[in-house]
Amino acid sequence: MTTSPRDRTVHPTALFGIDGLLSDEEREIRATVRRLCDKELRPHLPEWFDKGGIPARELARQFGSIGVLGMHLEGYGCAGMGAVSYGLACLELEAADSGLRSLVSVQGSLAMFAIWKHGSEEQKQQWLPAMARGEAIGCFGLTEPDFGSDPAGMRTRARRDGADWVLSGTKMWITNGSVADVAVVWARTDDGIRGFLVPAGTPGFQARDIERKLSLRASVTSELVLDEVRLPAGAMLPEARGLSGPLSCLNEARFGIVFGAIGAALDCLETTIDYVGERRVFDRPLASYQLTQQKLADMTLEAGKGLLLAIHLGRLKEAGTITPEQVSVGKLNNVREAIDIARTCRTLLGANGITLEYPVIRHAANLESVLTYEGTSEVHSLVIGRALTGASAFQ
Repeated sequence: MTTSPRDRTVHPTALFGIDGLLSDEEREIRATVRRLCDKELRPHLPEWFDKGGIPARELARQFGSIGVLGMHLEGYGCAGMGAVSYGLACLELEAADSGLRSLVSVQGSLAMFAIWKHGSEEQKQQWLPAMARGEAIGCFGLTEPDFGSDPAGMRTRARRDGADWVLSGTKMWITNGSVADVAVVWARTDDGIRGFLVPAGTPGFQARDIERKLSLRASVTSELVLDEVRLPAGAMLPEARGLSGPLSCLNEARFGIVFGAIGAALDCLETTIDYVGERRVFDRPLASYQLTQQKLADMTLEAGKGLLLAIHLGRLKEAGTITPEQVSVGKLNNVREAIDIARTCRTLLGANGITLEYPVIRHAANLESVLTYEGTSEVHSLVIGRALTGASAFQ
């Protein structure tokens, strides 16, 4: 029997021997998340993206059922998995859609991590088990309308009134905001920046969805408004003081993006390889043209290098030696390469590339947001530049 050229193809990651770098447990976690995405989520993503909404509570329970919510945290119903396992889960989620990875990332690496690292034992017991199961959803209120890259300028304030705290201010671009059961809100106090847990339904607290987005449409994005919101003393996160509190959470979320962005890139690349093998141009498969193969080779190199970098950073994180600057290297490189790959794949799909029949344009649109949030590419460049020169160029 003659073997056709298509029978001899290899997966892009096989050229880098990726599976040999992973443990059996890590490969099984990757496969578990992929199965959920393939069976339950991918069939609905074009519709969710088109309509600009997702069944967030149902999704949270599904993610909780396979243990990916706060999976890298210890105790309180969390799985306590390693950093690479968590990263691979993010990769598979974002290979489906960046909005799905954002839901999981905000839940586990921002809201849950903030409570886990900075909260009291009572706060941990109250929220973390339910959040790990997906029965409660959290959001993370740091960014403000006028203060994204410069969170130190935040205007949201918390003042003491007897034993209580009273919060006033506005937060913007908050993933999970309108569906959250609890918001982790950072505010300026006379004692510096502090974190507070604001339950949904607290008088004076509103979450309004941001409409007409052209990116991350399969995601809930909200504005949080706090108008003299009164909270008991026990609502403050006792172990966080200053910007180091929220920034420690952001580093956790950025790490997931290092893997997640490569997931989006690989999904674009796999889709395109399949497409060019079937598409005929001038009576030949598009895959047979040198320019096509040059593009595929270049994209595979960048995706593979990005995944190797992600795994390396994961091992550093597991060893407890990773630095914020190294996370910036991963986030800057992998998102920048992923969006380049998505755009190049779109060219190979031609006009078909702009429809939701294929995931490429959806990934390209989503990655525009990923490029900006959790630190813009400019900010991460300056973080790296400061590490190299010792001089801060932020001001």
